[in-house]
Amino acid sequence: MHSIKPSGLATLCSALLLGACATVPPAPDVALSEARQAIAVAERAHIDDSSSPELAEARSKLAAANSAVQAEHMIEAKRLAQESRVDAELAFAQSDATKNQAVNDEMLRSTDALSGEMQRNSGAKP
Repeated sequence: MHSIKPSGLATLCSALLLGACATVPPAPDVALSEARQAIAVAERAHIDDSSSPELAEARSKLAAANSAVQAEHMIEAKRLAQESRVDAELAFAQSDATKNQAVNDEMLRSTDALSGEMQRNSGAKP
């Protein structure tokens, strides 16, 4: 029966730990895809970089994430891709809120106009 010497065991453990640290994690394909998709959704909503600094930032972070993948900095790439997705989603949400506010404002103006018209037609004073 073979016994492993303590110094041999320490060497083996060190080699395994170094090997584990030396491996590059896989590319964050899902995070990159989600970021690209979120940017595409914002683009389909006709949001542009000039009206949305958040969308411009999302594009910048996605480009940085792709560069990090090329440099094999996968953890940084994943973080940047996730931030890119969040920035693009924020750009879409802000644009959607602005559009919804404009619709609400128009509805209020129309309601006020109708109320005024009804009061004039009924002879009531506003």
